[in-house]
Amino acid sequence: MISRNSFNGVFRLARLGDVVEFLDSKRRPVTESDRRSGPYPYYGANGLQGTIDEFIFDEPLVLLAEDGGHFDDPERGIAYRVSGKTWVNNHAHVLRPGPNLDLAFLCRVLENYNVTPFVTGTTRGKLTQAGASEIVIPVPPLAEQRRIAEILDRAEVLRVSRRAASSQLDIVTRGIFLDLFGDPATNPKRWSSRPLGDVAEFFGGSTLPDGVKFSGQEDGYFLLKVSDMNLAGNETYLKVCQEWSDTPGARACTCPPGSVIIPKRGGAIGTNKKRLSTRNSVLDPNLMAIWPKPSHLELRFLYQWFLHLDLGTITSGSSVPQLNKQDLAPLKILLPPIDLQRDFARRASVVEKLKAMHRAFLAELDALFAVLQHRAFRGEL
Repeated sequence: MISRNSFNGVFRLARLGDVVEFLDSKRRPVTESDRRSGPYPYYGANGLQGTIDEFIFDEPLVLLAEDGGHFDDPERGIAYRVSGKTWVNNHAHVLRPGPNLDLAFLCRVLENYNVTPFVTGTTRGKLTQAGASEIVIPVPPLAEQRRIAEILDRAEVLRVSRRAASSQLDIVTRGIFLDLFGDPATNPKRWSSRPLGDVAEFFGGSTLPDGVKFSGQEDGYFLLKVSDMNLAGNETYLKVCQEWSDTPGARACTCPPGSVIIPKRGGAIGTNKKRLSTRNSVLDPNLMAIWPKPSHLELRFLYQWFLHLDLGTITSGSSVPQLNKQDLAPLKILLPPIDLQRDFARRASVVEKLKAMHRAFLAELDALFAVLQHRAFRGEL
Protein backbone atom coordinates (compact mmCIF):
# COMPACT_ATOMS: atom_id res chain seq x y z
CA MET A 1 0.00 0.00 0.00
CA ILE A 2 1.33 3.40 -1.02
CA SER A 3 0.75 6.63 0.90
CA ARG A 4 2.25 10.10 1.25
CA ASN A 5 4.65 8.61 3.80
CA SER A 6 6.08 6.27 1.17
CA PHE A 7 8.08 9.13 -0.38
CA ASN A 8 11.30 10.45 1.16
CA GLY A 9 11.86 13.62 -0.84
CA VAL A 10 14.36 12.29 -3.39
CA PHE A 11 11.88 13.06 -6.15
CA ARG A 12 9.84 16.20 -6.59
CA LEU A 13 6.35 15.86 -5.13
CA ALA A 14 3.22 17.28 -6.70
CA ARG A 15 -0.51 17.43 -6.17
CA LEU A 16 -2.35 15.16 -8.57
CA GLY A 17 -4.53 18.05 -9.67
CA ASP A 18 -1.43 19.95 -10.82
CA VAL A 19 -0.01 17.19 -13.05
CA VAL A 20 -3.08 15.56 -14.63
CA GLU A 21 -6.17 16.72 -16.45
CA PHE A 22 -9.48 15.40 -15.12
CA LEU A 23 -11.79 14.51 -18.02
CA ASP A 24 -14.72 13.71 -15.73
CA SER A 25 -17.03 16.16 -17.47
CA LYS A 26 -16.97 13.94 -20.56
CA ARG A 27 -18.23 10.86 -18.72
CA ARG A 28 -21.77 9.68 -19.29
CA PRO A 29 -23.48 7.12 -17.04
CA VAL A 30 -25.82 4.60 -18.63
CA THR A 31 -28.17 2.36 -16.67
CA GLU A 32 -27.70 -1.33 -17.26
CA SER A 33 -31.18 -1.60 -18.77
CA ASP A 34 -30.41 1.15 -21.29
CA ARG A 35 -26.92 -0.06 -22.19
CA ARG A 36 -26.78 -1.86 -25.52
CA SER A 37 -24.03 -4.43 -25.84
CA GLY A 38 -21.45 -3.63 -28.51
CA PRO A 39 -17.77 -3.73 -29.48
CA TYR A 40 -16.52 -1.15 -26.97
CA PRO A 41 -15.55 -1.76 -23.32
CA TYR A 42 -17.64 -0.08 -20.63
CA TYR A 43 -15.65 0.78 -17.48
CA GLY A 44 -16.53 1.67 -13.90
CA ALA A 45 -14.81 2.05 -10.55
CA ASN A 46 -13.38 -1.46 -10.43
CA GLY A 47 -12.61 -2.18 -14.04
CA LEU A 48 -14.54 -3.58 -16.97
CA GLN A 49 -18.31 -3.64 -16.40
CA GLY A 50 -19.39 -4.95 -19.80
CA THR A 51 -19.59 -3.66 -23.35
CA ILE A 52 -21.49 -0.90 -25.14
CA ASP A 53 -22.26 0.10 -28.74
CA GLU A 54 -20.73 3.61 -28.54
CA PHE A 55 -17.57 5.19 -27.14
CA ILE A 56 -16.59 8.45 -25.45
CA PHE A 57 -12.79 8.28 -25.21
CA ASP A 58 -10.18 7.13 -27.69
CA GLU A 59 -6.75 7.50 -26.07
CA PRO A 60 -4.61 5.97 -23.31
CA LEU A 61 -5.94 7.06 -19.90
CA VAL A 62 -5.81 6.20 -16.22
CA LEU A 63 -9.08 5.52 -14.41
CA LEU A 64 -9.21 6.14 -10.64
CA ALA A 65 -12.17 4.92 -8.58
CA GLU A 66 -14.50 7.70 -7.45
CA ASP A 67 -17.08 5.72 -5.48
CA GLY A 68 -17.54 2.01 -4.93
CA GLY A 69 -13.79 1.43 -5.16
CA HIS A 70 -11.70 -0.80 -2.90
CA PHE A 71 -10.71 2.12 -0.69
CA ASP A 72 -10.57 -0.05 2.43
CA ASP A 73 -8.31 -2.58 0.66
CA PRO A 74 -6.24 -0.73 -1.95
CA GLU A 75 -4.11 -3.82 -2.57
CA ARG A 76 -7.04 -4.97 -4.71
CA GLY A 77 -6.44 -1.94 -6.94
CA ILE A 78 -8.16 1.42 -7.18
CA ALA A 79 -6.66 2.61 -10.50
CA TYR A 80 -6.01 0.99 -13.86
CA ARG A 81 -5.04 1.81 -17.44
CA VAL A 82 -7.34 1.85 -20.47
CA SER A 83 -6.71 2.62 -24.12
CA GLY A 84 -8.54 2.76 -27.43
CA LYS A 85 -12.24 3.43 -27.86
CA THR A 86 -13.90 3.21 -24.44
CA TRP A 87 -16.87 4.37 -22.39
CA VAL A 88 -16.46 5.32 -18.71
CA ASN A 89 -19.34 5.74 -16.28
CA ASN A 90 -19.44 8.28 -13.46
CA HIS A 91 -17.95 5.95 -10.83
CA ALA A 92 -14.36 6.44 -12.02
CA HIS A 93 -12.28 9.57 -12.52
CA VAL A 94 -10.71 9.86 -15.97
CA LEU A 95 -7.11 11.11 -15.82
CA ARG A 96 -5.01 12.36 -18.72
CA PRO A 97 -1.38 12.78 -17.56
CA GLY A 98 0.32 16.08 -18.24
CA PRO A 99 3.42 16.44 -20.44
CA ASN A 100 5.82 15.65 -17.59
CA LEU A 101 4.05 12.53 -16.41
CA ASP A 102 4.24 9.02 -17.88
CA LEU A 103 0.88 7.26 -18.00
CA ALA A 104 2.20 3.85 -16.91
CA PHE A 105 4.10 5.42 -14.02
CA LEU A 106 1.01 7.39 -12.95
CA CYS A 107 -1.05 4.21 -12.82
CA ARG A 108 1.62 2.38 -10.80
CA VAL A 109 1.68 5.18 -8.22
CA LEU A 110 -2.10 5.29 -7.85
CA GLU A 111 -3.15 1.65 -8.18
CA ASN A 112 -2.47 0.73 -4.52
CA TYR A 113 -2.55 4.22 -3.00
CA ASN A 114 -4.16 4.62 0.42
CA VAL A 115 -6.65 7.38 -0.39
CA THR A 116 -8.70 7.09 2.80
CA PRO A 117 -7.59 10.56 4.01
CA PHE A 118 -9.25 11.99 0.90
CA VAL A 119 -12.42 9.87 0.92
CA THR A 120 -15.71 11.30 2.18
CA GLY A 121 -18.95 9.59 3.17
CA THR A 122 -19.71 6.88 5.70
CA THR A 123 -21.91 4.22 4.12
CA ARG A 124 -20.35 4.46 0.65
CA GLY A 125 -16.98 6.17 0.48
CA LYS A 126 -16.45 8.68 -2.30
CA LEU A 127 -13.22 10.12 -3.63
CA THR A 128 -14.38 13.42 -5.09
CA GLN A 129 -12.44 15.24 -7.77
CA ALA A 130 -11.48 17.85 -5.18
CA GLY A 131 -10.20 15.14 -2.86
CA ALA A 132 -8.37 13.27 -5.62
CA SER A 133 -6.68 16.50 -6.71
CA GLU A 134 -4.98 16.72 -3.30
CA ILE A 135 -3.29 13.31 -3.57
CA VAL A 136 0.49 13.80 -3.46
CA ILE A 137 2.61 11.77 -5.89
CA PRO A 138 6.33 11.72 -6.74
CA VAL A 139 7.34 13.13 -10.13
CA PRO A 140 10.83 11.91 -11.13
CA PRO A 141 12.32 12.86 -14.51
CA LEU A 142 10.42 11.25 -17.38
CA ALA A 143 13.19 8.77 -18.19
CA GLU A 144 13.21 7.57 -14.56
CA GLN A 145 9.41 7.31 -14.54
CA ARG A 146 9.53 5.04 -17.59
CA ARG A 147 12.30 2.92 -16.09
CA ILE A 148 10.34 2.45 -12.86
CA ALA A 149 7.12 1.62 -14.72
CA GLU A 150 8.94 -0.96 -16.87
CA ILE A 151 10.42 -2.70 -13.81
CA LEU A 152 7.04 -2.84 -12.05
CA ASP A 153 5.32 -4.02 -15.24
CA ARG A 154 7.77 -6.92 -15.52
CA ALA A 155 7.15 -7.87 -11.91
CA GLU A 156 3.40 -7.73 -12.50
CA VAL A 157 3.73 -10.17 -15.42
CA LEU A 158 5.15 -12.74 -13.00
CA ARG A 159 2.24 -12.22 -10.60
CA VAL A 160 -0.34 -12.52 -13.38
CA SER A 161 1.19 -15.74 -14.70
CA ARG A 162 1.24 -17.24 -11.20
CA ARG A 163 -2.43 -16.36 -10.66
CA ALA A 164 -3.31 -17.86 -14.04
CA ALA A 165 -1.47 -21.09 -13.22
CA SER A 166 -3.29 -21.34 -9.90
CA SER A 167 -6.71 -20.81 -11.48
CA GLN A 168 -5.97 -23.53 -14.04
CA LEU A 169 -5.62 -26.05 -11.22
CA ASP A 170 -9.34 -25.72 -10.49
CA ILE A 171 -9.96 -26.74 -14.08
CA VAL A 172 -7.73 -29.79 -13.50
CA THR A 173 -9.82 -30.91 -10.53
CA ARG A 174 -13.04 -30.41 -12.47
CA GLY A 175 -11.58 -32.38 -15.39
CA ILE A 176 -10.66 -35.30 -13.13
CA PHE A 177 -14.19 -35.31 -11.71
CA LEU A 178 -15.84 -35.32 -15.14
CA ASP A 179 -13.46 -38.00 -16.43
CA LEU A 180 -14.22 -40.36 -13.53
CA PHE A 181 -17.92 -39.67 -13.03
CA GLY A 182 -19.25 -37.78 -16.04
CA ASP A 183 -21.51 -34.73 -15.96
CA PRO A 184 -23.82 -34.95 -12.90
CA ALA A 185 -26.60 -33.26 -14.86
CA THR A 186 -26.79 -36.00 -17.53
CA ASN A 187 -25.19 -38.97 -15.69
CA PRO A 188 -23.72 -40.54 -18.86
CA LYS A 189 -22.13 -43.37 -16.84
CA ARG A 190 -25.49 -44.41 -15.40
CA TRP A 191 -24.51 -44.29 -11.74
CA SER A 192 -27.22 -45.04 -9.24
CA SER A 193 -28.56 -42.05 -7.31
CA ARG A 194 -30.38 -41.28 -4.08
CA PRO A 195 -31.87 -38.18 -2.46
CA LEU A 196 -29.18 -36.12 -0.77
CA GLY A 197 -31.12 -36.30 2.48
CA ASP A 198 -30.61 -40.09 2.58
CA VAL A 199 -26.82 -39.92 2.41
CA ALA A 200 -25.96 -36.68 4.21
CA GLU A 201 -26.84 -34.76 7.36
CA PHE A 202 -27.72 -31.08 7.49
CA PHE A 203 -26.69 -28.50 10.08
CA GLY A 204 -28.31 -25.09 10.15
CA GLY A 205 -26.82 -22.04 11.78
CA SER A 206 -28.55 -20.03 14.46
CA THR A 207 -27.94 -17.00 16.65
CA LEU A 208 -24.38 -17.23 17.87
CA PRO A 209 -24.05 -17.67 21.66
CA ASP A 210 -22.48 -15.00 23.81
CA GLY A 211 -19.26 -15.49 25.71
CA VAL A 212 -16.83 -16.05 22.88
CA LYS A 213 -13.48 -17.07 24.28
CA PHE A 214 -10.58 -16.88 21.89
CA SER A 215 -8.23 -19.78 22.38
CA GLY A 216 -5.55 -21.72 20.56
CA GLN A 217 -6.90 -25.09 21.55
CA GLU A 218 -6.85 -27.78 18.90
CA ASP A 219 -10.25 -29.00 20.10
CA GLY A 220 -11.83 -25.55 20.05
CA TYR A 221 -14.66 -24.57 17.72
CA PHE A 222 -14.42 -22.38 14.69
CA LEU A 223 -16.97 -19.59 14.79
CA LEU A 224 -18.12 -19.15 11.19
CA LYS A 225 -19.87 -16.07 9.85
CA VAL A 226 -21.08 -15.58 6.31
CA SER A 227 -18.24 -13.08 5.75
CA ASP A 228 -15.76 -15.91 6.30
CA MET A 229 -16.88 -17.34 2.95
CA ASN A 230 -15.23 -14.42 1.14
CA LEU A 231 -11.90 -16.09 0.51
CA ALA A 232 -9.45 -14.57 -1.91
CA GLY A 233 -8.75 -16.35 -5.16
CA ASN A 234 -9.84 -19.95 -5.64
CA GLU A 235 -9.25 -21.38 -2.18
CA THR A 236 -11.29 -24.35 -1.02
CA TYR A 237 -10.84 -24.62 2.73
CA LEU A 238 -12.24 -22.12 5.18
CA LYS A 239 -9.64 -20.03 6.96
CA VAL A 240 -11.27 -18.28 9.88
CA CYS A 241 -9.51 -16.17 12.45
CA GLN A 242 -12.06 -16.51 15.23
CA GLU A 243 -12.26 -19.62 17.36
CA TRP A 244 -13.61 -20.40 20.80
CA SER A 245 -13.45 -23.11 23.41
CA ASP A 246 -16.33 -25.40 24.31
CA THR A 247 -18.73 -23.07 26.13
CA PRO A 248 -22.27 -23.87 27.31
CA GLY A 249 -24.78 -23.89 24.46
CA ALA A 250 -22.15 -24.15 21.75
CA ARG A 251 -23.08 -27.66 20.64
CA ALA A 252 -26.61 -26.57 19.77
CA CYS A 253 -25.51 -25.20 16.40
CA THR A 254 -22.26 -26.98 15.56
CA CYS A 255 -21.35 -29.08 12.58
CA PRO A 256 -18.56 -31.65 12.44
CA PRO A 257 -15.31 -31.26 10.53
CA GLY A 258 -15.43 -32.52 6.98
CA SER A 259 -18.60 -30.62 6.05
CA VAL A 260 -19.50 -28.53 3.01
CA ILE A 261 -20.43 -24.99 4.13
CA ILE A 262 -22.77 -22.91 1.96
CA PRO A 263 -24.77 -19.66 2.34
CA LYS A 264 -28.46 -20.19 2.97
CA ARG A 265 -29.89 -16.67 2.82
CA GLY A 266 -29.75 -13.67 0.52
CA GLY A 267 -27.84 -12.95 -2.65
CA ALA A 268 -24.79 -14.96 -1.58
CA ILE A 269 -26.69 -18.16 -2.42
CA GLY A 270 -26.31 -17.52 -6.13
CA THR A 271 -22.53 -17.16 -5.90
CA ASN A 272 -20.10 -20.04 -5.97
CA LYS A 273 -19.23 -19.66 -2.29
CA LYS A 274 -18.96 -23.26 -1.18
CA ARG A 275 -16.19 -24.20 1.24
CA LEU A 276 -14.95 -27.09 3.36
CA SER A 277 -14.62 -26.97 7.12
CA THR A 278 -11.68 -28.64 8.84
CA ARG A 279 -12.80 -28.44 12.49
CA ASN A 280 -15.96 -28.49 14.60
CA SER A 281 -17.72 -25.28 13.68
CA VAL A 282 -20.42 -22.97 14.98
CA LEU A 283 -22.46 -21.44 12.16
CA ASP A 284 -24.20 -18.10 12.06
CA PRO A 285 -27.85 -17.90 10.88
CA ASN A 286 -26.82 -17.25 7.26
CA LEU A 287 -24.90 -20.51 6.84
CA MET A 288 -25.66 -24.20 6.68
CA ALA A 289 -23.50 -27.30 6.50
CA ILE A 290 -23.87 -30.67 4.77
CA TRP A 291 -21.97 -33.60 6.28
CA PRO A 292 -21.63 -36.70 4.05
CA LYS A 293 -22.27 -40.10 5.58
CA PRO A 294 -18.92 -41.89 5.09
CA SER A 295 -20.44 -45.16 3.93
CA HIS A 296 -22.04 -43.44 0.94
CA LEU A 297 -20.22 -40.19 0.16
CA GLU A 298 -16.66 -38.91 0.25
CA LEU A 299 -16.32 -35.25 1.22
CA ARG A 300 -14.37 -34.06 -1.81
CA PHE A 301 -16.80 -35.82 -4.13
CA LEU A 302 -19.74 -34.09 -2.40
CA TYR A 303 -17.95 -30.73 -2.57
CA GLN A 304 -17.26 -31.06 -6.30
CA TRP A 305 -20.86 -32.15 -6.89
CA PHE A 306 -22.00 -28.97 -5.14
CA LEU A 307 -19.76 -26.89 -7.41
CA HIS A 308 -21.83 -28.17 -10.34
CA LEU A 309 -25.05 -26.94 -8.71
CA ASP A 310 -26.58 -23.51 -9.21
CA LEU A 311 -28.11 -23.09 -5.77
CA GLY A 312 -29.88 -19.93 -6.88
CA THR A 313 -32.33 -22.03 -8.91
CA ILE A 314 -33.67 -24.04 -5.97
CA THR A 315 -34.25 -21.35 -3.35
CA SER A 316 -37.52 -20.58 -1.63
CA GLY A 317 -38.80 -17.25 -0.32
CA SER A 318 -40.20 -14.32 -2.24
CA SER A 319 -38.34 -11.15 -1.27
CA VAL A 320 -35.20 -12.72 0.29
CA PRO A 321 -33.97 -16.01 -1.21
CA GLN A 322 -33.81 -18.82 1.35
CA LEU A 323 -32.15 -22.22 1.13
CA ASN A 324 -33.21 -24.89 3.62
CA LYS A 325 -32.86 -28.60 4.19
CA GLN A 326 -36.26 -29.03 2.53
CA ASP A 327 -34.82 -27.53 -0.67
CA LEU A 328 -31.67 -29.66 -0.71
CA ALA A 329 -32.72 -33.01 0.75
CA PRO A 330 -34.79 -34.17 -2.28
CA LEU A 331 -32.00 -33.47 -4.78
CA LYS A 332 -30.73 -36.65 -6.41
CA ILE A 333 -26.98 -37.14 -6.04
CA LEU A 334 -24.94 -39.68 -7.99
CA LEU A 335 -23.49 -42.53 -5.96
CA PRO A 336 -20.46 -44.01 -7.71
CA PRO A 337 -18.60 -46.73 -5.77
CA ILE A 338 -17.08 -45.26 -2.61
CA ASP A 339 -13.61 -46.53 -3.59
CA LEU A 340 -13.81 -44.53 -6.82
CA GLN A 341 -14.88 -41.47 -4.85
CA ARG A 342 -11.87 -41.91 -2.57
CA ASP A 343 -9.60 -42.23 -5.59
CA PHE A 344 -10.92 -38.87 -6.78
CA ALA A 345 -10.32 -37.42 -3.31
CA ARG A 346 -6.68 -38.54 -3.38
CA ARG A 347 -6.15 -36.93 -6.78
CA ALA A 348 -7.94 -33.75 -5.71
CA SER A 349 -5.74 -33.61 -2.61
CA VAL A 350 -2.61 -33.59 -4.78
CA VAL A 351 -4.05 -30.70 -6.81
CA GLU A 352 -4.93 -28.88 -3.58
CA LYS A 353 -1.33 -29.16 -2.39
CA LEU A 354 -0.17 -27.67 -5.70
CA LYS A 355 -2.65 -24.82 -5.24
CA ALA A 356 -1.27 -24.19 -1.76
CA MET A 357 2.24 -24.01 -3.21
CA HIS A 358 1.09 -21.54 -5.86
CA ARG A 359 -0.62 -19.39 -3.22
CA ALA A 360 2.57 -19.36 -1.15
CA PHE A 361 4.64 -18.36 -4.19
CA LEU A 362 2.10 -15.66 -5.09
CA ALA A 363 2.19 -14.30 -1.53
CA GLU A 364 5.98 -14.02 -1.83
CA LEU A 365 5.65 -12.28 -5.20
CA ASP A 366 3.09 -9.86 -3.76
CA ALA A 367 5.42 -9.04 -0.87
CA LEU A 368 8.34 -8.50 -3.24
CA PHE A 369 6.18 -6.32 -5.48
CA ALA A 370 5.24 -4.14 -2.50
CA VAL A 371 8.92 -3.75 -1.63
CA LEU A 372 9.69 -2.82 -5.25
CA GLN A 373 6.93 -0.21 -5.21
CA HIS A 374 8.20 1.48 -2.05
CA ARG A 375 11.82 1.43 -3.18
CA ALA A 376 10.88 2.71 -6.63
CA PHE A 377 8.91 5.70 -5.39
CA ARG A 378 11.60 6.52 -2.83
CA GLY A 379 14.27 6.63 -5.53
CA GLU A 380 16.05 3.51 -4.27
CA LEU A 381 15.84 1.24 -7.33
